[in-house]
Amino acid sequence: MTDDPEAADGADFDLELRLLLEAIYEKYRHDFRGYSVASMRRRARQAAAALGCSTLSQVQDRILRDRRAFSEVLRLLTVPFSEMFRDPHYFLSIREKVIPALSTYPAIKVWIAGCSTGEELYSMAILLAEEGLLERTFLYATDVNPEALRAAERGVYALDRVQAFSANYQRAGGRWSLSDHYAAAYGGVAFDRSLRARAVFADHSLATDDVFAEVHLISCRNVLIYFDRALQERAIGLFRGSLVPGGFLGLGRGETIRSCTSAGAFLDFAPEHRIYRRC
Repeated sequence: MTDDPEAADGADFDLELRLLLEAIYEKYRHDFRGYSVASMRRRARQAAAALGCSTLSQVQDRILRDRRAFSEVLRLLTVPFSEMFRDPHYFLSIREKVIPALSTYPAIKVWIAGCSTGEELYSMAILLAEEGLLERTFLYATDVNPEALRAAERGVYALDRVQAFSANYQRAGGRWSLSDHYAAAYGGVAFDRSLRARAVFADHSLATDDVFAEVHLISCRNVLIYFDRALQERAIGLFRGSLVPGGFLGLGRGETIRSCTSAGAFLDFAPEHRIYRRC
């Protein structure tokens, strides 16, 4: 027992949060139990507000009986936000340092893990197209959010985002103009179908699923920061098992593999841009 009402409320909220995440796993097999507690608290509060619920117990009751309510909660728990050529120097490093190695393979496989609504996928596809490698590359775009995957497959983005996309593209070493890769459509811009012609969009969870392909490059950025230590270890283990010897792993600016038990399987390749190479 505690005499501090705020502490008691916080403990009750965390208990309800654990029960909610357990219910989501048991009912829908989406596993958020290894995500950062601080991140889940914030997102769960947003989900409760969106559903008009005053407690997470009410959220749990709703999602167990209403799949549409769960879809809304899933959208909020997975934070589907990205940007084309986000952190441009990462993509410049891929272009200048990784592409020469990838070009030696007759066929290339690239996994965009946690692809969200597709911005990272199209950024990588444009880069590969400009370097003459897209036609021999297979792209796997995976996420746990089916709504985000559908948006990624459509490849349509709001017009007011294009200026930032274009600025990033130029800083990432773009060969021409980003507008060469899209056309105006649906009140926004639609990226060329050729960019996704060799892409497979699939539901895959780093928390519960296994290795599904042998690939040459994995780009998984700004995903691990939402995982606790055990889940980070699991994800890096999956990446290690998926990469061919000499394959590349790219992470987000605030992420690293150096504290993981699998770190010994990787060499620092461009560590300033969080790019590692499988031994």
